Amino acid sequence: MSPRSGRTPDGPLALVARARPNGLRSTLAGSAVGLLFLAGSCTTTTRFPLRAPLLKDSDDRPFTPAPEEYESPFAWDAANQTVFRPIARLFAVDPAGPALNVNAFDEVPDSSWFTHRLGRVAMTPEQVAQGPCDARVLDPNMPDGSWVIDKGKDNGANPGFRVNIEGLGKFMLKPDLAEEPERATGATAIASRIYHAVGYFAPCDSVVYFRPSILRLKPGLTVTNNQRVTTPFDAQALARILRGASHRGGLVRMVASQWLPGEPLGPYRYDGLRDDDPNDVIPHEDRRELRGARLVAAWVNHFDAREQNTMDVFLPADPSRRDGPGHVRHYIMDLGDCFGSVWSIDAFSRQFGHAYLFDVPYVTEDFVTLGTIERPWERARRVGGTFNYFSARDFDPDLWRGEYPNPAFGRMTEADGAWMARILAHFDDDLVAAAVRVGQYDAPSTQYLTQTLIQRRDAILKRYLSRLSPMGGVHVVQEQLCGTDLARRSRTVPQETVSFSARRFVGAAYEPEGSLRVVATSSGRVCVPLLHHARHGGAPDADPSRYLVVDVSNGYSRGPLRAHLYDLGPKRGFQLVGIERPEDDHPPD
Repeated sequence: MSPRSGRTPDGPLALVARARPNGLRSTLAGSAVGLLFLAGSCTTTTRFPLRAPLLKDSDDRPFTPAPEEYESPFAWDAANQTVFRPIARLFAVDPAGPALNVNAFDEVPDSSWFTHRLGRVAMTPEQVAQGPCDARVLDPNMPDGSWVIDKGKDNGANPGFRVNIEGLGKFMLKPDLAEEPERATGATAIASRIYHAVGYFAPCDSVVYFRPSILRLKPGLTVTNNQRVTTPFDAQALARILRGASHRGGLVRMVASQWLPGEPLGPYRYDGLRDDDPNDVIPHEDRRELRGARLVAAWVNHFDAREQNTMDVFLPADPSRRDGPGHVRHYIMDLGDCFGSVWSIDAFSRQFGHAYLFDVPYVTEDFVTLGTIERPWERARRVGGTFNYFSARDFDPDLWRGEYPNPAFGRMTEADGAWMARILAHFDDDLVAAAVRVGQYDAPSTQYLTQTLIQRRDAILKRYLSRLSPMGGVHVVQEQLCGTDLARRSRTVPQETVSFSARRFVGAAYEPEGSLRVVATSSGRVCVPLLHHARHGGAPDADPSRYLVVDVSNGYSRGPLRAHLYDLGPKRGFQLVGIERPEDDHPPD
């Protein structure tokens, strides 16, 4: 059986029913997915059961044997996503419906793909700067020969090598391209912090300066490139890499990537499932965190967001037993293309982030209009310094494109984008500046990149916090429904345009019961005091007569924040069981 499968299930109910090879099934698929299927297949308002939302997926259950290693051919993936997959799906009735791993609170449960950080807890600039790195850091002041090179790297845009350091472990070191001094090394370190803070698993990538004498080659090393040609990785090969790297004050500048834990399995796909991972039950293109990653990629212009720049690792439950039961974790990596990567063909470099390398809709439109439409990349100008064509000018989050189509990005819905925007709204200016500082650029480059990222972030927030309700952190406290209007908190909308109102609907028929008072502060904090309609005792807790829906509107988004609650009576208060963000202000029915 192939370790990868491009198949998709017949639908969410088929997904729930499908037994995995060892009998495991996803609790998430059984609860949230089935619920979303029912919600998406009819127009009536969802009624949520009286239970807590799923906050953590159980996709870290140990299993054996470990999955097979997967090798992803770049040329085939590019051709498949650009030509063959669109043709195959042209005749398939498969519109991008709701993501299948969303819980009752309109959030993604923590999993082996994504763990809530910035969107759930406040992070300090120091925590963002530390990112995924632990206490094991490279010390460039170690004695000569302390960094033992035990593996070469000759594939990808940046060659490099791995060092194995006693007491610290393994690190992959990669230089900048000679044509782009310092950009890629800093970009890799910064973007890994951004992805980690948002919630993804990313490697610890850090800029390091060192003297060449600290390196020592393990004898007999060879390296094999993408064309399957094997050559010695000797002193001459090492000298070529060091000579092409960036330097400051006689020191070599590289990015050091801490070796990932566990056993590498190769990249993950942005569509389909792994047949040999019984925990993998949600088609990748229908995972909200992979769909929403499109906005993070757009923010930093990670146009190279493709499967080859990801990595699956198998983590044994007992680290001392490499062949024991374990689970798969999924990483985003190789982020050196961010912030203005250029190719030798200037026309391609200009259009990165604006169009695919072969963009059928644009090509067709240019053919019909005889090329009379001016495109954003035709107006692109090098900004000077480090970041080439990376700027906030003409940045449109809706129109952003990668190098070639990404099947998960292409299925991002308004709800997926709004979810990611609510997370990015927590990435304030101080946190952006903290992330940029780890790139160790000069002062003008640091200032330019910080301001450009702030402007691009604001463009994303303005677009994706304006249609669906931007209320986040919704909870019940002291018989009040409270949350934070993230558009107001991030000053995405002018303060004077915000006008809050709330309505309540009770019982099985959602009978309208008038308005509720709203208390809002300048920081975006919003609370709605709740009124009881059910008494203590009497009907069972889950009886429909205890059901309560509260719609909170903010005066600018098209639809309200719709909170679903059970009124358990004056003595026990209210229990929040579900959150929806309708696209319009029609009352529940």
